[in-house]
Amino acid sequence: MTDSESDDVAVVVYREDDAWEVDLLPLALTEDLAGLIHVLHQQPSICGTIGLAAVEDDFFVAVRVVGGQPSVFLSDLTAAVDWPLARQVLAYLGLEIPEDEDLDQVLPAGDLSIFADLGLDEMDLGMIAGNLDLFPDEAIAIIARKLGFGQAYERALTLALGRVP
Repeated sequence: MTDSESDDVAVVVYREDDAWEVDLLPLALTEDLAGLIHVLHQQPSICGTIGLAAVEDDFFVAVRVVGGQPSVFLSDLTAAVDWPLARQVLAYLGLEIPEDEDLDQVLPAGDLSIFADLGLDEMDLGMIAGNLDLFPDEAIAIIARKLGFGQAYERALTLALGRVP
């Protein structure tokens, strides 16, 4: 499972019997977009399956599979310079890796409306992603609370890692 010394975390989120469930995923999925999407396709859910991955202090990725179609969001496209998962997201989205002159600001990429039907609109997701005071795992914890699975997320991290986000 996930290495307790690492800041990286990946989870799958799904609804079962009208309750949110959150399970930790193998740490390798914080470097493998295709693998993350594959896992999400394997987990049926009432309102789509969500995958969330936080990588170091740099960025997070959200993937949601609804009706077999993945939507992908990257909190900071400049992370693609240093991180395989961010590069894979940009390639998936058909975007170029930013040039050096573009690296001075945090810019999200992908589907900002990924959670709009669940109550987290584009503006709020953009504000969470752009908040430089938040670490990626903290941003994911905020998203989890806003979408209604904050307790399940915290419980999964506590059980698996022995810590609270």
